[in-house]
Amino acid sequence: MHQPRRRDRRLARRVPPKRARRQSSQPTAAGADVVLVGYFSAKQKDFEALMTSAAAELAARGARVIAQMVQRRGVSDGGVQKMGLPYSSRTLLSHGKVREVAQVCDQAKADAVVFVASLTERQQRVLTAMLGCPAASLSDILAAD
Repeated sequence: MHQPRRRDRRLARRVPPKRARRQSSQPTAAGADVVLVGYFSAKQKDFEALMTSAAAELAARGARVIAQMVQRRGVSDGGVQKMGLPYSSRTLLSHGKVREVAQVCDQAKADAVVFVASLTERQQRVLTAMLGCPAASLSDILAAD
């Protein structure tokens, strides 16, 4: 008689709360102060031009880019072998860079963080929780507007 109750409790814990589902809505760019974050490999030499064009796209949609941050992959000897992979499948960035972005967001009172690279839904949820403001990819914002 006790075993069915345990199974029922375990199943109930696995269901995500409704509040977590609502947080996945995409932020709009109009009137928002955003931090722009880029993730590029060392092979990509024109990353500054990509960041500039992404900032221009956001500005055209009414957003104010208050800070830009870049995570480079493959600059060190150890990173060259794993250049095509993200630092973390949960956050795309390294843990230290996520802390730096969170600090910039807190100091600048940013409304959202926009990543030049595309993010999975899981990465968006994790980054939103870690950064304290909504995280979205540039392609999602451009598609929404």
